[in-house]
Amino acid sequence: DKDSFASHVLSKLGGDLKELKNATWKHLVGLSSQKPAPESVPPNNSMRAALKDAEALQKANGDSHLSLPDLFLAICRQKSVRSILSDSSFSLSQIEQAVKECRGSKKVDSPTGDANFEALAKYGRDLVADAEAGKLDPVIGRDDEIRRVIQVLARRTKNNPILIGEPGVGKTAIVEGLAQRIVVGDVPEALKSSRVVALDIGALISGAKYRGEFEERLKSVLQEVKEADGRVILFIDEAHLLIGAGKTDGAMDAANLLKPMLARGELRCIGATTLDEYRKYIEKDAALER
Repeated sequence: DKDSFASHVLSKLGGDLKELKNATWKHLVGLSSQKPAPESVPPNNSMRAALKDAEALQKANGDSHLSLPDLFLAICRQKSVRSILSDSSFSLSQIEQAVKECRGSKKVDSPTGDANFEALAKYGRDLVADAEAGKLDPVIGRDDEIRRVIQVLARRTKNNPILIGEPGVGKTAIVEGLAQRIVVGDVPEALKSSRVVALDIGALISGAKYRGEFEERLKSVLQEVKEADGRVILFIDEAHLLIGAGKTDGAMDAANLLKPMLARGELRCIGATTLDEYRKYIEKDAALER
C-alpha cells in the first residue's frame, strides 16, 4: 500500500520499493504453505518475538498504546526481514532513524495517536517546496502586499498577518509570492530558512467522526510547528472556518487551540478571509483578533 506508514518511511529513504517487494515475494514463496484459512494461522516464533519487541519499544517510548511505527520497527529487526531489507539496499539503522524522525517527540496516548505522525505533511502543503519545484505561477504586481506581510512576520510579537479581501483578488497569490521570495533568499535573515505550509482545514475535519479526533489532529500539527522553532509559517486560507471547526460536546474548536500558541508567540501564521466573514466571526473574538 503506497499510503501505508511502511511505504512512507521506505520511500523517504529513497530505496527501490519494487525491488523490495520482489525480494519479499521471493522469500514468501520459499516458505511452507499453510492449510488453515489465513485468519486462523497462529503467529509463529518470529511474529511472537516481533510483538514482544514492539511492546518493549512502546514502554521505552512512554506510549500508552502499541503503535504502528513500533510494530513496523520490531518486524524490521527480525533476522529474516533484515536480510530482505539488506538485499534491497535498506539498512536497519536508516529505517530506525527515519521512524524516529517521523515520530518526533510525540507520544501515542490514544488508539489512533500514531495516525498523526508527520501531520504537517498529511494535512498541509509546503508552498516553499512547490516554489522550488517550479509548481507555482509567478506573482505579478503584489510587491507592496508581500513586503508588508514580510514586515509583520519579522516582528518579535504580533507577527501574524491576516489578508482580507473578496474571493479571487489574490490573497493566496501573496502567500505564494512570499514562498517564492524565501526560495531566492529575498527575505530577512529570520525568514530565510522558513517553510510556508498551507493548512487544509477540510482534510483536518474530513473523516474525524469520533469525539476529539479533529482536536487530536490539529494538536499534532501545532506540536510539529512548535518543534520547528519558528521555521514553519502556517497559512490558513478561509481562516473564519476555524471558528467552531471540529467542535463537539466536550471538545474545543480550532480557534481555541490556536489562541494560546498565538499569545505566547509560539506560532507564526498567515490568515486569509473575506471582509464579511472577518466581521462576522473573527472581529467578534477579541483574543483571536489580537
